[in-house]
Amino acid sequence: MKFHPDCVAARREAADWEEAIRIVGSLYEEAGIATQEYADAMINGVKEFGPYMVLMPGLAMPHAKSTAGVKRPGTAVVTLSAPVEFGSEANDPVDTLISFAAGDNKGHMKMIQALAATLSDEELIAKIRAATTDKELAAIFDNAADGDDAEGDFEGLQPH
Repeated sequence: MKFHPDCVAARREAADWEEAIRIVGSLYEEAGIATQEYADAMINGVKEFGPYMVLMPGLAMPHAKSTAGVKRPGTAVVTLSAPVEFGSEANDPVDTLISFAAGDNKGHMKMIQALAATLSDEELIAKIRAATTDKELAAIFDNAADGDDAEGDFEGLQPH
């Protein structure tokens, strides 16, 4: 299974990590995936638990509980024009955010599995970081999807 984003945004400007997460949240809102509550929950997670979502150098995976305003499952990829600090000594600064909003616990685990495959693909991560437009960023995933019938298949994982 591979990851395919519902929302993409290349080279966005963010003054800090909180604004970067708000960009993800606004994409979810515009797509009808989640409400503002989900962005708030992602931000509160960092404030409460620290930069746990900064998984590797330059890359964060913002997410929160499905009960926090998720309307339907979805994913997002945002790259920043300039990296921001999350407070992770080992992995700051962050220039790429790969996020998910799951409808339930089963969906949460399925999305983590799909994202794990993406994060382990160094060539794909390099292409994501190199994309300069939303269209170019979306095309990276469209090309990766060729021949993969499980791509983006999060249907049936709607919130109950």
